[in-house]
Amino acid sequence: MFKKLPGDQVTGLVTTTPDTAVVFRPAVVRTPVIITIVIFVWRALAGLVRMVWRHPIATAVLAVPAAVTWLYGWRVALLVVWLPVSVLLPWALFDRATFNAWIGWRLLAFWRLAWVYRRHWHAVMTISGLARHAGGRDYVPHLVAVRCTSWADLVTVDMLTGQAVKDWADRIEHLAHGFGATSCRVSVARAGRLLLTFPRRDPLAVPLPALPLPETVSIGPVEIGIREDGRPWRLKVHGTHVLAAGATGAGKGSILWSVIRALIPAVWTGVAELWGLDPKLMELSFGRPLFTRYAASPADCADLLDEAVERMQKRAEKFAGVQRDHVPTVEDPFVLVIVDEVAFLTAYQSDRALKQRISAALATLTTQGRAVGFGVLAALQDPRKDVLTIRNLFPDKIALRLDESEQVDMVLGDGARDRGALADHISSVPQEGAGVAYVRLEASPDPIRVRAAYVSDADIRDMVALFQMEEAA
Repeated sequence: MFKKLPGDQVTGLVTTTPDTAVVFRPAVVRTPVIITIVIFVWRALAGLVRMVWRHPIATAVLAVPAAVTWLYGWRVALLVVWLPVSVLLPWALFDRATFNAWIGWRLLAFWRLAWVYRRHWHAVMTISGLARHAGGRDYVPHLVAVRCTSWADLVTVDMLTGQAVKDWADRIEHLAHGFGATSCRVSVARAGRLLLTFPRRDPLAVPLPALPLPETVSIGPVEIGIREDGRPWRLKVHGTHVLAAGATGAGKGSILWSVIRALIPAVWTGVAELWGLDPKLMELSFGRPLFTRYAASPADCADLLDEAVERMQKRAEKFAGVQRDHVPTVEDPFVLVIVDEVAFLTAYQSDRALKQRISAALATLTTQGRAVGFGVLAALQDPRKDVLTIRNLFPDKIALRLDESEQVDMVLGDGARDRGALADHISSVPQEGAGVAYVRLEASPDPIRVRAAYVSDADIRDMVALFQMEEAA
């Protein structure tokens, strides 16, 4: 066989076993040493400049003492280090918030980048299937930067060319456990770039007491709780419709009563009205005097909804050709229809005629009510499509604790759970999980984790007593 091959091919021959294909060694191009050295030096300098640019404080903390020690000895270095420490230590002790904002979180981000993410990056990307091997080369997504907040690490990543957001959303559990976090959320920063959120602690683990009654009249967005990032959770109720779904004991009442509490000043002044539908007679009946209209039996609920539709249509005729957006006034107040258990009136209603009336009225309100100042806030236990056929007519959705992972996408929309809305993982212990929810707004596909304030029975009684005193005055 060797006689049949030219001499230059014989030198590159690897195997000539009869039962295998002929394999030749690939051609090797030897790179001059000087070029290799230049490439390594260039990469080292580029990495150093990048590190200084992204982490100036952390770099200075390490580089300045080392340089002073090298040039002037350890005594001078100790003095140089002690002077800023004598200023920074009291700052950190007496004004921790500003210290963390300027220095603390930057140092933590530098440490987390080096010790957690960059150290495990290649292994996690490869094992989770996000890295690729093609043409004899390994392609790994680029770790751009790490920022730290009081509760989470925000990791910016450049995806590989041709990757989709779903490739990352399908692997949030791999990423979370790979980097030692309890969960991971994926959001799009810009084209080709993702923002991964890895929580370090749960800022919503402690129940939030009822918020004080607002001092100013407002119809929204109303403050009803706190977001995971520490900012107030303000829920829009005017100009939208809201659906809150959750299992028994998940805290739906916290959302309903927090909204009612926030609208009390507007109800006092007459620029808002609360219409309550309470088929279970166990939730809204506690604060019945707060509602302009109230109904409990299915027949009364159907009549109330028909009245709301009739009033909405009259207002639409009044606004036709005059104005397109509703501005609450005493003559044309904002009307919020609150339904405690909407499935009891739609799916579980035995009277077919009442069921059709209620479903038709709710569909009319949710399709035509926003522009003329009519909103619907509905609570639901079972989010299946056959239970509430009009759930897609609610622009803003809230998912409290749910029993199954499939129910998350039923409430918040397709792909919400893959983006990190783990509503099925919320604790069933009331002190830990009641009122905790994921919110998906009409304007944003990314779910937000929140916790509603808990309005106790005593708080409701105080609200009713105060409301009655104001009305009497």
